[in-house]
Amino acid sequence: MQGSRLRDKVALITGGGGGIGAATARVFCDEGAAVILVDANSQALANVADDLLSRDPAAKVQTYVADVANADQAAAAVELAVRAFGQLHVLVNNAAMRNYSALADATPEEWQSMVSVNLVGTSNYCKAALPLLRKAKSASIVNVSSCFAVTGRKGMGLYDATKAGILAMTRTLAFEEAVHGVRANAICPGSTLTDFHVNRAQAAGKSVEVLKTQRQDTSLIGRWASPEEVAWPILWLASDEASFITGTTLMVDGGMSIM
Repeated sequence: MQGSRLRDKVALITGGGGGIGAATARVFCDEGAAVILVDANSQALANVADDLLSRDPAAKVQTYVADVANADQAAAAVELAVRAFGQLHVLVNNAAMRNYSALADATPEEWQSMVSVNLVGTSNYCKAALPLLRKAKSASIVNVSSCFAVTGRKGMGLYDATKAGILAMTRTLAFEEAVHGVRANAICPGSTLTDFHVNRAQAAGKSVEVLKTQRQDTSLIGRWASPEEVAWPILWLASDEASFITGTTLMVDGGMSIM
């Protein structure tokens, strides 16, 4: 049975080819939204679109293959939203890349790559989408950061620095766009069992069953989150139920950040 929390709304989701982005697309469609999914992986996008349409043949789904670091492609993705659905109410900036270099070893090129996708990519889609979002009623931007934007660890300093930058960007967006009726919030997921982690484990010869036992000490709840457990808070922030919430960082980490 379809819900109505996003009925008649149009959402653009970057990183929509898998993981949290694909789960967000599912819950958005289940709640009545039309979705435009952006990802650099064309086959992954096609797979997600096929899944959405198999769940509901009437689902309103468009896909666009793009590198989020490319501002022209961001503008084209938003133009697709206009051609297909005539408007835009929700932007979910979920696309990101990872890097495992220690800060002492990271090259300028590695930094540039991370910033181009994780920060400039988020900025590209905000800039492209804001003219439409400002025209919509109850528009919402949800930026996907990370619990490690507010905690520490070793080995992913480039990723974590860019995710912390997303929190600052979100707060500034909230200040700048409130007068236009656009809310901006961020979520910080903890350990989430996405296809990325499954594929990486399998490539290393590790079974999914073993993988599932390996995050028992990284949250108070003692397990991985499913992608849907992150998508549901995104849905809430995107919906009118969160109409008085902007500039907020929502920790979706099973309590990791207070451990």
